[in-house]
Order: sequence, then C-alpha cells, then structure tokens
Amino acid sequence: MKRLIFESEHDQLRASAKAFVDREIAPYAEQWERDGIIDREVFKKAGESGLVGFYMPEEYGGSDIDDFRFNAVVIEEMAKFGSRAPAFTLQNDVIGPYFKKLCTDEQKQRWIPGFASGEIIGAIAMTEPGAGSDLAGIKTSAVLDGDHWVLNGAKTFISCGINADLVIVVTRTDPEAGHKGFTLLAVERGMEGFERGRNLDKMGQHAQDTAELSFTDVRVPVANVVGEVNKGFYHLMHNLPSERLAIGVGAVAGARKAFEDTLTYVAERKAFGQSIGSFQANRHKIAEIATELDIAQAFVDRCIQGAVDGELTAVDASKAKWWCTELAKRIVDTCLQLHGGYGYMAEYSISRAYTDVRIETIYGGTTEIMKDIIGRDLGF
Repeated sequence: MKRLIFESEHDQLRASAKAFVDREIAPYAEQWERDGIIDREVFKKAGESGLVGFYMPEEYGGSDIDDFRFNAVVIEEMAKFGSRAPAFTLQNDVIGPYFKKLCTDEQKQRWIPGFASGEIIGAIAMTEPGAGSDLAGIKTSAVLDGDHWVLNGAKTFISCGINADLVIVVTRTDPEAGHKGFTLLAVERGMEGFERGRNLDKMGQHAQDTAELSFTDVRVPVANVVGEVNKGFYHLMHNLPSERLAIGVGAVAGARKAFEDTLTYVAERKAFGQSIGSFQANRHKIAEIATELDIAQAFVDRCIQGAVDGELTAVDASKAKWWCTELAKRIVDTCLQLHGGYGYMAEYSISRAYTDVRIETIYGGTTEIMKDIIGRDLGF
C-alpha cells in the first residue's frame, strides 16, 4: 500500500539517509556494539549531511524545516538499522524541541549552532533511581544562590548520558509546589560536581550509551534555565507527544525490517522439501503480520500528518506509542519463532532485534502510563 504523506523532498532525504547509513554506520556498527557506545564523530557527519538539527533556524545553522515528515524519514531509516544506528531520534525529536521552542536568543546563540552541526550532543535527565514514570517523585533539587542554581541529586537510565555535552536536568526548585515546582536546567560538560557513572550494561541496544548521572553542588548559571522557572512539568508535557510519536514511528519501521528479513529467511529455509513459509500455519502468521503492520502504519501516518498540521494530541501520540511498541514486540517475537533455532543465534539480526525491542514499551512512558492517559481522556 503506497503511503500518501510524503512528497519528493522527503524521498530525497530518505535516499540521502540510506546512503549515510551505508557509508557512515554499517562499516562501524559492530565495533560500536562491542564498545557499548557510538563514536561521537558520526554525529558531526550527520550534521554535515543535514540529518540532525535541520529544523533549527537558518541563522543558527539549521534549514528551518518545520515539517515532522522529515523527522519521520530519519527515524525510519535509522530504525531499519536498529540499535546500532546513532541516536539521531533523541537529538531531533526529544532534545531539539526544547532548544528551539524554549531557549532564549542568548542560549540559542550559545548552543544551537553546535547542536545543528552535531558537535554538541544533548540528553535529557528525567528518570531517577526511585522515580521512573512517576515524575512527581523526582528528588533532584536546586536552590537559588545569587545568579546560580545549586543542583544536587542523581539520575539514571539517561540515553546518550556518556556522550552528552549538554544535559537538560529536570529538577525540583519549589519543594512545596508539587508538579508546579519543577525547572529545567541545562548542565554542561565540565561543570564542577557533575559526574557520570558507569555506562550501563543493558539486555539490548548495546551500542547506545545509557548512563547514571550525579550532581553534587553543581552551580548552574541562571542563564542556563531552559524555559521558565517552575514551569518544567508544563514544558515536559508539551514536548512528550512528539517524543512518543517518534517512538511509535520507529517501532513500526523496526518491526517492518524484522518482518522483511524474516520473509527472506522463510522463503529460503527448506523443510520437508518445501520452504517453511509455505506451511499453512506459517503462511497465516505471515499474513497476520503483514496486515497488522499496514494498519499500524496507517494510524502512524495519520499522526505524522497531525503533527505537521499542528493537531497531534497527547492522547493520539499515546495511542501510537503503546500500540506500535507492543505490536513490534509481538511481531519480533513471532519472527524469531519463524527462524527456529537460528533465531536464537546472535549472528542473525532477528536475535538482536528481539533484545533491542523490549525496552520500547517502557521508555518514553510505559504502556500502562499511555493507557492511563487515554483512559483519563475518556472520563475515567
């Protein structure tokens, strides 16, 4: 089924992104997987190729493209390469909107040119050892002291936490105000008291650096407040829909790649004198996956168009996020089963996809949180 949301300029970016994957990712991906981190030089090359920061204003080094379809193209092409692709989605769809929409002119001059060129890698630090989905449980705090905020606390599971040069830290600045007492502080590499812990050893997505961060009396200039003081929770809620849609877009693209690899395998693999894909039970499983992928794609494309039109709601983004990630998890599991014993071997891409996909129903908001958002919108 032909997708109707893309135009020629999006197709051109897709061709460029595919070429970038072949040239700058594929030859190095296995080494990144072994190292547990992606070489930060690839972010600079992505900046040169227009794959990060393209939506930033031209005066700061971007192309001023305000069209989520471009974001979707990059998400999909990176998702096809799985966890070994650099975290461009994190930069474009999670971190970038904070810089573009909330930063002052002075902050934009300081940070956006480096961000758009790939020289500055960003991260956002929300999750804490005792506060995951429950943002109200955040204990990291900051106290105003003259023209600095004094920051103390710890964060965990921070994507790009090792590579990051600039970390947006969700911190409590008014302990009596509940969710109305959070502020976003931009902590820069090298600030005294800012320490990175170990690069966490995960079940999957080994090439993606994920870190523990600690802050001990870090003096953050008031000039590094992102957005408004005590409006951090509002800023987070405003930006989370695009992050969750991005995860849904990537989940469908990753699941489709796993399915395409599996189609090749079941066509070539023979048993009892015929391809295993031709057995009725397997043929029906394949038919189910093909149908579910097309249905998911149709809803995701509608959400992408909604983002382009400024009509994407938090509820629709939540629907896309939970449904597509749960579908991807189920599809990859079925595809591994169709591979039989070979699917359990690390040399097969489906094995990596199986461990990589499991986190998708958790990060960016768990499936349970997404359903709660939807249910509350329905009046319950």
